Amino acid sequence: MALLRSEVPVEQTWNLEDLFKTDEAWEKELASVQLDIQTVTQYRGRVGETAKNLFDCLVAMDALQERVMRVVSYADLHMSVDGTNSVYQANAARAASLLSNVRASLSFIKSELLVLDAETIRTYMKEEKGLEEFQKTLADILEAKEHTLSPDAEEVLAAFGEVMDSPYMVYQRSKTSDMKFLPFTTDDGVEHPLTFNSFPKYEDSANTELRRKASTAFAETLDKYKNTYAATYATEVKKQVIEARLRGFESVTEMLLDEQQVTKEMYNNQLKTIQTELAPHMRRLAKLKQRVLGLEKMYYSDLKAPLDPDFDPEVTYEEASKLVLDALQVMGPEYIEIMEEGIHNRWVDLADNVGKRSGAFCSSPYGAHPYILMTWNNSMRNTFTLAHELGHAGHFVLAGRNQRISNTRPSRYFIEAPSTMNEMLLSRHILSQSNDDRMKRWVILQSLGTYYHNFVTHILEGELQRRIYELAHNGTPITANILCEQKTELLSAFWGEEVEMDDLAALTWMRQPHYYMGLYPYTYSAGLTASTAASQMIQEEGQPAVDRWLSALKAGGTLKPLQLMKLAGVDMSTPEPIKKAVAYVGSLVDELENSF
Repeated sequence: MALLRSEVPVEQTWNLEDLFKTDEAWEKELASVQLDIQTVTQYRGRVGETAKNLFDCLVAMDALQERVMRVVSYADLHMSVDGTNSVYQANAARAASLLSNVRASLSFIKSELLVLDAETIRTYMKEEKGLEEFQKTLADILEAKEHTLSPDAEEVLAAFGEVMDSPYMVYQRSKTSDMKFLPFTTDDGVEHPLTFNSFPKYEDSANTELRRKASTAFAETLDKYKNTYAATYATEVKKQVIEARLRGFESVTEMLLDEQQVTKEMYNNQLKTIQTELAPHMRRLAKLKQRVLGLEKMYYSDLKAPLDPDFDPEVTYEEASKLVLDALQVMGPEYIEIMEEGIHNRWVDLADNVGKRSGAFCSSPYGAHPYILMTWNNSMRNTFTLAHELGHAGHFVLAGRNQRISNTRPSRYFIEAPSTMNEMLLSRHILSQSNDDRMKRWVILQSLGTYYHNFVTHILEGELQRRIYELAHNGTPITANILCEQKTELLSAFWGEEVEMDDLAALTWMRQPHYYMGLYPYTYSAGLTASTAASQMIQEEGQPAVDRWLSALKAGGTLKPLQLMKLAGVDMSTPEPIKKAVAYVGSLVDELENSF
């Protein structure tokens, strides 16, 4: 039985007192921030009058946004670890209302800036040197001029922010609070409990019966919710279609790529190159698994089965932490200090409890330390997840130390590069330290797990998004049947005859929250492409490549993604880095085939 949150040992939880000492302190700040919105709105109608007004307004906006982020993070982090708690539900709703109110109240800034021309802003920047720190913010607003609505319309849209975010909230609330999975029984009479968080453990099991029965039981419950989830996602898509049309974009995809500052060519390079060139390697891996595991048929639910099930070293959190820290020494003392603090000072929530959100993430409220959520199962895969999320943490700590809040977040296109870099370094470290052929093979399997996650799972999520947006743009209603059909079709196209689709395959669109985050899924592959190339440079060049990488992390959001990756030494304007990364995956499959 999963523990209640109140039963979890404190050392397995993150320390939210580092954000607010008490709930009462949070309540006080929630009310205070609401009152202090006027510290920014006092500039309404005067933002562009003088250089000083512009600077003072932007500084006040940053200060307020920092406080809002801490208030919202505190409420959301509580919800993430126990979505069943009614107090947490209420507080998350209150925080969401505050965020919506702040966005609406501050929407005038963008509207007033759009009245200014580029020459006026350049003049202001010469008069007020402090404005140089807001150069990217100002440039981005001016670039968005073509697709910006009237001030009144922008304020109305911002006021509806909480409503606009409701599809994602409904999806998450249902998963954590309402969806209950029945236990299933294997032929030996053993009953196995099932939750969203425990399913990955069964999915990775060496026991074929356990794996397949868990998949069937998981799919049976998902199937009961598919129409509701489809309606929820359809609402999200419809919202985006309407906004894209209002703003004068040709499509949702164009709008979301504009937000990421990514060209259609960069986007299509990721989707097309990986699906076309990676599929043969992945099919070889599927056939190898089928042969080695002695399976008569290879089902979708077998894809994550371990290839060497008798060699599955357990690792405690303490052992994993040491391994990660050793692997990241190459990044230098400042980076390692951040990693040590994260591991030892309760930045990480490890517990498996009722109501806890599935998966893993890193939340990085500006001015405070990051918070990492995961569920620890004593597996080496957890070690790679820890390294991954610490990569996000290191990125935003360095960006936060070197940039204002408005300059910390880069495009989503780059977001997954720092996290997957840590995984690359961990893999290379273990391979370099081990003389055990079986351990080396096992690490290759872990590396393939990383590429499977980012180059297969997420790129196929991205392909589903591409199809769904196109259907919605042409007026096709998005239903559960459409989603299941499209998901099955694209999975079948990728895996070919080597893998037979089962009940769960069609329903995998229900598992991930990424569909509610714009064009997020495909960016995982962009980040891993960049980190694959950059980690090879670190191995070949040493310190110069490390310095380039750290400079990209410290740059935060001051550069567009193409320039940011070039700063790190990777040119994503062509498919070449993607092709090289896919070829590297092929070489890993080659090594694996030769080891059996």
